[in-house]
Amino acid sequence: MKIAIGCDPNAVDLKKILIPFIEKLGHQVKDYGSDDPIYANVAITVAEDVAKGVCDRGILICGTGIGVSIAANKVKGAYAACVSNVYQAQRATLSNNANIITLGAQVIGSELAKCLAEAYLANTYDPASRSAPKVNRITDYEKGA
Repeated sequence: MKIAIGCDPNAVDLKKILIPFIEKLGHQVKDYGSDDPIYANVAITVAEDVAKGVCDRGILICGTGIGVSIAANKVKGAYAACVSNVYQAQRATLSNNANIITLGAQVIGSELAKCLAEAYLANTYDPASRSAPKVNRITDYEKGA
């Protein structure tokens, strides 16, 4: 898969650790930068490209993971989940069809971040699952239904 990754200046070190790790998992990584202190800018850019299919999935990082999650979720077609444990990272895809996860560089360590990225990227959403009606309600609302 092609993975978009971006962060604010608070998370540069974690992003630099995650990029080669994700590449070793067999994914292509597109780095969206980290220089802008306005985290919403990189979050929106990543979310737009994931929503358009330029990248298959995204990983966004700021101090807590919350700000980039809020910003990314403003983009139609972007579904960002802030995760801090492996179960959440797995379920982000399996139960919620999240196409982006967000991480907090100031609240998780680099080894946990690697585990979260790996768990998230290892799973695929099943549109025939029992979660489908719940996910469909979200996308139907987004479409105005």
